[in-house]
Amino acid sequence: MPMGVEKLPAGERRGKGYMESRRRRKKKRLLPVQVLYNTCQQVFADCGPGVVPSPDKIQRLKFVLDGISGADVGVNPKMPFFREQKTEGFPTITYLHIHECDSFSIGIFCLPPSAVIPLHNHPEMTVFSKLLFGTMHIKSLDWVNGVPSKKAPDNNSSNGNGDPYAEARLAKVKVDSDFTAPCDTSILYPTEGGNMHCFTAVTPCAVLDVLGPPYNDPEGRHCAYYIEHPLDRISADGLSIPEEEKESYEWLQEREKPEGLAVYKVSYSGPLIAK
Repeated sequence: MPMGVEKLPAGERRGKGYMESRRRRKKKRLLPVQVLYNTCQQVFADCGPGVVPSPDKIQRLKFVLDGISGADVGVNPKMPFFREQKTEGFPTITYLHIHECDSFSIGIFCLPPSAVIPLHNHPEMTVFSKLLFGTMHIKSLDWVNGVPSKKAPDNNSSNGNGDPYAEARLAKVKVDSDFTAPCDTSILYPTEGGNMHCFTAVTPCAVLDVLGPPYNDPEGRHCAYYIEHPLDRISADGLSIPEEEKESYEWLQEREKPEGLAVYKVSYSGPLIAK
């Protein structure tokens, strides 16, 4: 540096315009939950029942969800929702409602240890599930097309609670494993990817769910629950399945909502979103 020339502070050297630009960028930095909401609006804008977003939009939303933590949405394992419950039935599950519109819904399922969301479907929906913390066992299945429905076994069996008039349909297991956070967001589609799934909490865990579109009974998108029957429990005449693959197939029979299953909807108290 030439003699007699003083070095200006960085802010002055770069100019006031540069510093103002930096301040504006900081102010515009959005909270992760706001980014999630904005992205959902864009991803599901041109979708509807049975319409899957384009692959680039799927990846965009998955990228946002993969980066979200429990702290970003105001949940942690020390909250009362996740305490172990002394009960012989289903432990109570809490659903933190963040947003719902005709196009999509966002919410968090809070499961204490041993809590179960029984096997259920997602008719005409694309669903993103992000495990925020904990360990969860996930089992998911898809329907096998082209196989006729079969008469279900006697509902007085140990499985019980089936619809006596509902026949069983063949399904193939997509996933049957434990998952521990942090892990990638799982995605299921209207006809593939494990559209029917069951969640079992191995430890206290929270799942951030995005459904596009959400359930809607008047429009026929109601939540159906299922009983699982082993492949050999119902006649499989005409089916050609290799012996080593038979454990990957099950018959599913629709049932009523399991007695004692309680999911309580609670207002979300995490970082707010601007709608």
